Amino acid sequence: METELETTRSRAQPLPPEDRKAMIIAAVIPLLIEHGRGVTSRQIADAAGIAEGTIFRAFGDKETLVQAAIETYLDPEPLRAALRAIDPSLPLEHKVRAIVYLLRERFQNVMRIMAVVGHERPPIPHERTEFAAIIARILAPEADELNWPPDRVAHILRLISFSSAFPALNDGIEFSVDDLARIALVGVAGRPFATYTPMTTAADAADQGEPGCF
Repeated sequence: METELETTRSRAQPLPPEDRKAMIIAAVIPLLIEHGRGVTSRQIADAAGIAEGTIFRAFGDKETLVQAAIETYLDPEPLRAALRAIDPSLPLEHKVRAIVYLLRERFQNVMRIMAVVGHERPPIPHERTEFAAIIARILAPEADELNWPPDRVAHILRLISFSSAFPALNDGIEFSVDDLARIALVGVAGRPFATYTPMTTAADAADQGEPGCF
């Protein structure tokens, strides 16, 4: 029969190296957002419930840990997985809302970490293409109802989500996820769009001494 001491020892087995690294990274991300690169190894150790020496054994130095945490935070795969999990058979309104919610959350997270640690890496071009392909598959059942092909609608949703994630651009006027989904679905008037042909071009206006429209 297993003794109490043996049970305690079996439950106190050290984490595998990769699991320990993941645990430390999870603890450091909120600290980075709060303190930026000024976060100390002592603060990290306290948050993770470990000794400072464990940090250096796992990562070598604090900067390596910070870089690993930033890469983890910016990893696009969790967003891709969340988008793939959206059921294409759901009503269009539900799908658009879910897409906008996930995209805006992603952009807010990226800007949050960039604000405190600076720009860490250039955008990866294929990320946008891959997101668009995933969203296009979600919207494919309604392709005939859309005003643009699903992959183009994906970029429209991305633009709406991206711009709404910048507090400075909103000038104190916040848009909820429901607001943004409604804008994407019905626009500002909710009626068919008539092709607009300007009566006066900017060049004509300049020739006539009229103020141009910018």
